[in-house]
Amino acid sequence: MDSMGKVRCALGLMSGTSMDGIDVALLWTDGDRELRHGPAAGYPYPDKIRAQLRAAIVEARGLTDRAQRPGTLAEVETALTELNAAVVAQFLAQNGLESGHIDVIGYHGQTVLHDPARALSVQLGDGGLLAERTGISVVYDLRAADIAAGGQGAPLVPVYHRALAAKVPELPAAFLNVGGVANVTWVGRGGRLLAFDTGPGNALIDDWMLQHTGEAHDTDGGWSAQGACDEDVLRDLLTHNYFGAPPPKSLDRNAFSADPASRLSVADGAATLAAFTAAAVGRAREHMPEEPTIWVVCGGGRKNRTLMSLIAGNVENAVVPAEALGFNGDFIEAEAWAYLAVRAELGLPITYPETTGVARPMSGGVFRNVP
Repeated sequence: MDSMGKVRCALGLMSGTSMDGIDVALLWTDGDRELRHGPAAGYPYPDKIRAQLRAAIVEARGLTDRAQRPGTLAEVETALTELNAAVVAQFLAQNGLESGHIDVIGYHGQTVLHDPARALSVQLGDGGLLAERTGISVVYDLRAADIAAGGQGAPLVPVYHRALAAKVPELPAAFLNVGGVANVTWVGRGGRLLAFDTGPGNALIDDWMLQHTGEAHDTDGGWSAQGACDEDVLRDLLTHNYFGAPPPKSLDRNAFSADPASRLSVADGAATLAAFTAAAVGRAREHMPEEPTIWVVCGGGRKNRTLMSLIAGNVENAVVPAEALGFNGDFIEAEAWAYLAVRAELGLPITYPETTGVARPMSGGVFRNVP
């Protein structure tokens, strides 16, 4: 771990790959071992923003440079940034805080493209505009330096998982985040790290539900619990060459398609796609130096009881929601962005050869300071 520094009050803003909304979390940290958790809250996207983002993701497929904002992308980015600024103001007011209480915001933005093969990872979010609107210094574009140095720019949360692992009774442990894409951090004794995307998280299930029912999620895994996994479709999905590739590796939200399940009923399709996510987690074990003693699950996927049961059937040892260890499973990624912002300000590493494939430990971030 790194040397102890001054504790700072940081606010993390996370949207990530999901279409759910903006997660906000307050964290006091020195960027190392000191972690004091403050309030956290989620703010769903308005339907208009969600529709704009779906269009933006399609439009982003034609990008060749991460700074490009052709067509409606610039308009969507501005709208998103203004929404994040409004959310910050609302969060501070709800918790009796003022902007002067916050030292820095770690701003993720909304991922619309992640294509490591082309060294492209694009998050919509204007850090300069956010700093201007909130009056708080902002650290954003935390993936850029890693990508420029030959890394994949993802995942970035592992260094925060390592800090949380101090509360795990026995190492090695696996922190599994099931968002739009699922990613895992293996934390070994002595703080050793290995991290990568395991495969699909909730994205395929969410898209399937929206297409067939108009619902944004399979709430509590209700549909998938009613259905039966189609083993032929599952085998087809698992033939994707991603699973055999060694880490470090990462994925775009749309790297996989639900097309092989198109002939299935709503319930059977949901069950099959949930089984796919769980089986991909099971395949991740092939790359781990040692079997985790525990799997700590965070992100929205932990609320899908069917999915949690399927994951437990694909791994050894206990599978528990983050809350079992006293963590807030909805906001670990938002907390991580607060943590990363402080580390970036201190010039401490946020990515490593074992997490993104970068040649050496790297710091990163673009800084917009206010007086």
